[in-house]
Amino acid sequence: MVKVYVKSAPPLKVGIAGLGVVGAGVVRLLDQHAGMIAARAGRPIKVVAVSARDKRKKRDMPKGGWRWYADAVELAKDPEVEVVVELIGGADGKARQLVETALKLGKGVVTANKALLAMHGAKIAALAETKQAPLAFEAAVAGGIPILKALREGLVGNRVERITGILNGTCNYILTEMRETGRDFVEVLREAQKLGYAEADPSFDVDGVDAAHKLAVLTSLAFNTQVNFSAVHVEGIRHVSAIDIAFAKEFGYRIKLLAIARRTPRGIEQRVHPCMVPADTPIAHVDGVFNAVAAEGDYVGRVMFEGRGAGSNPTASAVVADLADLAAGRHAPAFGVPAAKLQPLKAAAMADHVGRYYIRLIVRDQPGVLADVSAVLRDEKISIESLVQRGRSEAENQPVAVMLISHEAREADMVRAMKRIARLRSVLQPPALIRIEPQ
Repeated sequence: MVKVYVKSAPPLKVGIAGLGVVGAGVVRLLDQHAGMIAARAGRPIKVVAVSARDKRKKRDMPKGGWRWYADAVELAKDPEVEVVVELIGGADGKARQLVETALKLGKGVVTANKALLAMHGAKIAALAETKQAPLAFEAAVAGGIPILKALREGLVGNRVERITGILNGTCNYILTEMRETGRDFVEVLREAQKLGYAEADPSFDVDGVDAAHKLAVLTSLAFNTQVNFSAVHVEGIRHVSAIDIAFAKEFGYRIKLLAIARRTPRGIEQRVHPCMVPADTPIAHVDGVFNAVAAEGDYVGRVMFEGRGAGSNPTASAVVADLADLAAGRHAPAFGVPAAKLQPLKAAAMADHVGRYYIRLIVRDQPGVLADVSAVLRDEKISIESLVQRGRSEAENQPVAVMLISHEAREADMVRAMKRIARLRSVLQPPALIRIEPQ
């Protein structure tokens, strides 16, 4: 391997806590591309210490002469370690202790921990600045896609108006497979678990929490606000059925789990939920385990980034990019501006959101059902653009599916209407509601 860096430049000495697929990927990447990274960073990056729970576990990475710590916090105290890479995960516990210990000692931190940042980002950023210790977390959002760097640097001259993203590869894979095969959620989820795209307990992904953590971080960077995870409206994809996927196609849409943050006259909306997006838009064609993020600035217009949002190699790529910046002395305030200048987030209430909606009802096939539903919608000032009924039977009282697309309506009105419709005796299942996002 050719070493093209200046040999007299001292290496950046790194400790890695967490040797799962991402940690092992970081070690591999630093080894395989050592010369190239050193040339670009201005000096080598050397792993001198590691921490993981099981020292004997076989890992797909080269062996090194680093020191091993059973306790990750002790790794942070190693006097030779200059930068700690935190790949443990979780909003609290050992990961938080490790990060705070490293920063208090004035050491740089690189982390892929979106949960930690979503819950404690402002405090951690303030601590880093107080101790003049760099904090970097490109790998925390969208894996190998350099969206945080784009917001912090490439779009620095723009007032960002909106962020739209597919931020969870598990959900995107499931929705893609449902569309392409016609299978329902539960069946595709089982397959995703067998393939390793979904965890044994998939709730963190399929209930939208993972995407919401990432959106909270993106919102802070895009709008210079304090991270506020509690202000994110979160819905997952469990209620999306094969019939919804099919009717989305019939109406000219595809269903995606989107994470959206945008300025409104009422404040900043933060929401994660399934959306119907027009089938001819770029984000509708981001399929499988891929992620995508679109940002809209007042000068640049709309820009879009797409790539693998998770996995060993893409996430390792983002971690090493942060390490190279720190090695070269390139670092800025973690959230784009000093922590003291991050403004409290003025959240726009989800109840005030205005948009179009897809509604799916399973009702008895009997006279007067649609009249009852229409009366509820009329009372809540919701008008219908189109209506389709499927599955009509010769026998009365058999279940049939009714799909409606509304004109623009207020969220609070639609929620009230759905509760009232669910109480109708002719409605056999709770109504399914999917928002339509114009893109």
